[in-house]
Amino acid sequence: MLLATILLLGALPQSGELARSVANAPEAVTVADAADAKESSAARELPSMPKPKVDSEAVQPPSVALPIQPMKPAHMRPRETRGQRVAWYSLMAAGHGAAAFDAYSTRLAISGNYGSETNPFLRPFSHSGALYAVTQVSPAVMDYIGKRMMVSETRWVRKMWWLPQAAGSGFSVFAGVHNLNVVK
Repeated sequence: MLLATILLLGALPQSGELARSVANAPEAVTVADAADAKESSAARELPSMPKPKVDSEAVQPPSVALPIQPMKPAHMRPRETRGQRVAWYSLMAAGHGAAAFDAYSTRLAISGNYGSETNPFLRPFSHSGALYAVTQVSPAVMDYIGKRMMVSETRWVRKMWWLPQAAGSGFSVFAGVHNLNVVK
């Protein structure tokens, strides 16, 4: 709230007398002293003081405050580049495709009684078509983690943003190939 008040007051124009008194503090004192001296000289008839060399009414600072200029922020969060975005979407498509391949090969192996689902989270869905939708959860989580790593503030994390998506795709392809080998 204090910062908002300072910014608001800095943008408002100042009154002429206040601006003169702040900008020309020594002159304001001299002018005030000269006015007091004139009043006291009229009362006591002392010799008048010399006139100031600069007329304080002629020299006035600008009465409008200068606008506040935007500053460069101290810290900017890293952003993704176009190449990273293209690679992220490519890895996303590969991860979801590999998960669909894994679901297909798992259904093929289970329907032919060549094996059973060993993943306890997928076991309830292994005998239905919901397996295809459920297997897409893991690639979606890896996509989210990869995107967050891509714009991380830590440099080494930013350099390894592709790893969760690539690892998830690799595991899904490996599981799908394993299931197909079991069926043969």
